[in-house]
Amino acid sequence: MTEELVQTGVIRISDDVVSTIAGLAALETPGISAMSGGISEGWAKRLTGKNAQKGVIVEVGQLEAAIDLRVIVLYGSMIHQVCRDLQQNVKETVENMTGLHVVEVNVKVEGVTFKEEEQQLKQEEPVRLK
Repeated sequence: MTEELVQTGVIRISDDVVSTIAGLAALETPGISAMSGGISEGWAKRLTGKNAQKGVIVEVGQLEAAIDLRVIVLYGSMIHQVCRDLQQNVKETVENMTGLHVVEVNVKVEGVTFKEEEQQLKQEEPVRLK
């Protein structure tokens, strides 16, 4: 007896969902101190009314996703290795949770922070789940 797949409809995953998953995965990566929002993201949030995930921009299609991350790394970390680990961690997490194929994870390092500054950043801007 042959099993047949019955398609009952279309599944679409919101950009905001992928953005949240990528942002949380990024913050779990050792050596990443915080995400960097930037001025342009603040304007985009005000103009569109969207609650964008800080430091994460995604393009989501039906089967694939591309992710851009803006991060602040911890001083003393090997930046190139932290960024490779970040790319791998975000790619695996998004693919495992959504089933989308992540075609690229672009990383822009926008700053370096010290241990004391990292604690202050984490206290000022807690990560909130929707």
